[in-house]
Amino acid sequence: MKILYPIIITLLSFSIAHASGAEQVADKKDGQPDDYCPWEMADYAIAEPLCGLVGESQRGSEIVSDSGRGNCLACHQLPIPGIEAYGTIGPPLMGIASRLSTAMIRLRVVDTRNINPMSIMPGFYRNPSLINRPGKAYLGRTFLTAQQVEDVIAYLATLK
Repeated sequence: MKILYPIIITLLSFSIAHASGAEQVADKKDGQPDDYCPWEMADYAIAEPLCGLVGESQRGSEIVSDSGRGNCLACHQLPIPGIEAYGTIGPPLMGIASRLSTAMIRLRVVDTRNINPMSIMPGFYRNPSLINRPGKAYLGRTFLTAQQVEDVIAYLATLK
């Protein structure tokens, strides 16, 4: 316990500092793609759509079930017809739009580590300079484009 106590205190301090509700900005830095749009977090949400884009729920539904893109089904249960195998690592997403605002959903898809620094969920639009050891295909870029993220958010916002 003597060894774990300092580790626990450090983790709690880190979590409190990141979850304080203070405004956080993902700054554009050298090495980021030209089409990367900085975003702002306030009150555990990202109020404005990325790059001012409008999502389309049908495309979002396709992205969440595509193992080469969102692959949300690997960890979450979703109400998608014809899908029988779901992951159970993350919470079920049925009814997410009745529990969270669209802005809160956006933060979770963009980079959920702003809420839970220990999360294993990838930040699909996380600042590329903050991604630890990305695969070569993702070096200097986000896992999903801003449009794909907004499409996923549009789909999730239909799940009431």
